[in-house]
Amino acid sequence: MSAPPKNSDSAGVGAPTRARIVERTLRTDRWWLAPLLTVLGLSVFVVYASVRSWVRTAYFVEDYHYLTPFYSPCLSDSCVPGSSDFGTPIGELPMIIPLGFLVLPFLLGFRLTCYYYRKAYYRSVWFSPPACAVAEPHGKYTGETRLPLIVQNAHRYFFYVALVVSLINTYDAIRAFHGADGGFGIGLGTLIMVGNVILLWAYTVSCHSCRHVTGGRLTHFSRHPIRYRLWTGVSKLNTRHMQLAWTTLATLIVTDFYVMLVASGTISDLRLIN
Repeated sequence: MSAPPKNSDSAGVGAPTRARIVERTLRTDRWWLAPLLTVLGLSVFVVYASVRSWVRTAYFVEDYHYLTPFYSPCLSDSCVPGSSDFGTPIGELPMIIPLGFLVLPFLLGFRLTCYYYRKAYYRSVWFSPPACAVAEPHGKYTGETRLPLIVQNAHRYFFYVALVVSLINTYDAIRAFHGADGGFGIGLGTLIMVGNVILLWAYTVSCHSCRHVTGGRLTHFSRHPIRYRLWTGVSKLNTRHMQLAWTTLATLIVTDFYVMLVASGTISDLRLIN
């Protein structure tokens, strides 16, 4: 019926007070499918975003002012003409440094420390635990009290930077209402960029840190009706935080891929106005 554990751990599932079962789990369903899909999904985004951030080609469409979010803001002399609305305070950059290096680390930090993404990669990458009723391989757990996981506590500060980046992305989306003749215009790329920035705002403000900013440390909501309304709205969005986390990864890829196709001349932008 039972057998001694294969290791001599004195904690976790190997603790002397726990039932000694050889099987890793008694579950008979495909519990491993969700962690596997999570790893695949995250890997696709990481590989795509890494490649696109370093290639330095086909990231700006001058005729319609389409700038991919992976390169925004572009502040280096290495940026192609017209892509640097905020100037070029930084000189030429070696190829090893992405042109969006100023914001990419903060956006990565915001995603990595996000409460949902923590759950996703803790379970899928570190198997801590990989699923309910499935033993994790770690003999002890120290939580987020030491390096590297203590950095997770900086999530609220990454959130503030993400707000600034969202404003920059909003500016880029507004700038995309540009026609080839210099006037007002709308293309498929414009709609894609606007949709992307709307979802990015939804993901950013649905963050748990935003809930704390809007309604944290309030003893009586009745005395702060405006903050209560804000907190209520953010809380409703927060219930969709997981879906928004995945959706925005997809829209970032779609936006960048479309801009790349148009900028490289592979396809022509579908123009709706001008």
